[in-house]
Parts: sequence; structure tokens; C-alpha cells
Amino acid sequence: MKRKPDLLWVLVILFGLGVVTTGYTQSLWDRQGDVPVQVTKQP
Repeated sequence: MKRKPDLLWVLVILFGLGVVTTGYTQSLWDRQGDVPVQVTKQP
């Protein structure tokens, strides 16, 4: 039972990194708003 807080901290750190990465990616997408994006449908 001593390892439970370590698992909790790992999950908290991973969640924090996900939030930071998502925010960074969103800011990059906002800066590159003039780049056209093509969505293709596969048959």
C-alpha cells in the first residue's frame, strides 16, 4: 500500500502534461489560421 501515492502523482503529472500540450497545440493552431486544411474521405 506504500506505492499508491506514487501512482497518484504519476497520473497527476501525466494529466498536467496533457493539459499543457493541448494548450500549446491549440495556440499553434490559432497562429496558423491562414493555412488551408484539406480533409479527405477514404473510400
